[in-house]
Amino acid sequence: MLEQLKVKNMALIEEVWVDFTQGLNILAGETGAGKSILIDSINFVLGGKASRDILRKGADVAVVEAFFVIANEENIRQIKSLDIDIDEDNGVLLHRSYSSAGKSVCKVNGKTVPVGIMRNVAACLIDIFGQHEHQTLLDPAKHIKLLDRFCQEELASPKEQLGSMIGEYKDIVKKIKDLTEEDGKDIDFYEFQLEELQKADVKAGEEEELTSRRAVLSHFEKTAKNVEALVNLFYGQGDIVGNIQKANALVKNISQIDTEQEGALAEISMLQEQIRAMGKGFVKYQERLNHDPLELDKIEARLDALYRLKQKYKMGIDQIIAHKGHIEQKIYAFENSQQELDRLDAQKEALKKEIGKTCLVMSKTRKEAASRLCVQIESTLKELGMENATFEMEIERSREFGKDGFDKAQFMISANKGQPLAPLSSVASGGEMSRTMLALKVALAGFDNMETFIFDEIDTGISGRVAGQVAKKLSLLGKTHQILCITHLPQIAAMGDANFLIEKATQDDRTTTSVNKLDEDGTLKEIARLIGGSQITDITLEAAKELRNARG
Repeated sequence: MLEQLKVKNMALIEEVWVDFTQGLNILAGETGAGKSILIDSINFVLGGKASRDILRKGADVAVVEAFFVIANEENIRQIKSLDIDIDEDNGVLLHRSYSSAGKSVCKVNGKTVPVGIMRNVAACLIDIFGQHEHQTLLDPAKHIKLLDRFCQEELASPKEQLGSMIGEYKDIVKKIKDLTEEDGKDIDFYEFQLEELQKADVKAGEEEELTSRRAVLSHFEKTAKNVEALVNLFYGQGDIVGNIQKANALVKNISQIDTEQEGALAEISMLQEQIRAMGKGFVKYQERLNHDPLELDKIEARLDALYRLKQKYKMGIDQIIAHKGHIEQKIYAFENSQQELDRLDAQKEALKKEIGKTCLVMSKTRKEAASRLCVQIESTLKELGMENATFEMEIERSREFGKDGFDKAQFMISANKGQPLAPLSSVASGGEMSRTMLALKVALAGFDNMETFIFDEIDTGISGRVAGQVAKKLSLLGKTHQILCITHLPQIAAMGDANFLIEKATQDDRTTTSVNKLDEDGTLKEIARLIGGSQITDITLEAAKELRNARG
């Protein structure tokens, strides 16, 4: 909801700071007091058009700040997707300035953003109705989303199925595209590379084994002498194996007399086994040692070939092996592309039929829901003084399907008898547009993500019973949403959860607009003024109290 609005140097406003509340906020005041300036200021900070006309005379910069606290998780997610940081309190501060030089600066939570981003953020925060700006109702592309909110439970399962199938469908289309765009020249190149890599016959771990073997062969004579000396120590002159065997026998004799030496016997017996195994190992190693003068040359040649291969492909050996497998897959896919294309095409067509069936289910659900929704809206419009209004939703099938199916939807209205149904954007009257949106919002009260609405001109051309009905609907909508409503009607003003008076005063040849929140006494006086004009009497005050008490 919109918690605070600060306006500085906008037209007749020098500086005002307004704290709004949840529920129905009434903005009232005499004609010309500056109510439209306040709405223009909100439009401006939401990313509306700016011109030098908005600057207060003599001022260099006009500034508007609007602070919102968001409760709806979907709106928070959408704003964060615009790369806007939101703290744990879910606060969003919109700041916009406009200088006499014609420069406009937009900030969201302190971050400077293009005006387009400001508008996208604003679209998640507030809707204004009555002046044909920021109106969801005027954008046919959003009509189907409004309808889907109304029947979201019925659509949840088919929409989930559709999303899964469309993801699969896109994967198939991409595979087909990749196959059909495969260049024969590339395949020739792949075949050349494959032949080269097959001849190279590179194996995993080969380079490490060859490098190790080269190190041995490069120092063969030294290694052979050391091994010979080791074997001699184990079995020859040093006879380590024989000596440890003798030592073991001596310790065994001792332990038979002194049992405390049994531990030493166990240790020396284990050592004997280790020495014996080690000696056998060196003997076998000596037997394997051989020196082929050509082997070292072969290893050097192979390592050089591997090095040149790595340099050419700019890859390591493991990557080259993986690249070879990738090439084989490419060549196989190309050689079998037509067969694969036929298979993918058949799979795509089968999936397309299933998608079509799901879209038909969604379309049927929407049409049934649209009938119910339009009946509710039309009934409410009649209560709001548009007795001859006809409201329908036109649902057509588009040529392509998407994540929302294949439906295109648009609200259609005839405000007067004899007039054909026409798109809502053709409704000329701001009051009719506001009442139509009020009827829609009442119908969607339990499904709407938008938290704040501004209704301007909603009381145009109405009075008496109809004014009372409009007031009741606004009060009802205010139970679940924040409403800002500019009005001249006492019936609507009496329903306010918070009432604000917009006044204009002149001092020292300067005219200034102010906005003040009214207490209960001030609210009654303002309602009385709306009833009887500038003269407030006991009779009008009593009538104001009656209206105020009637709100329940």
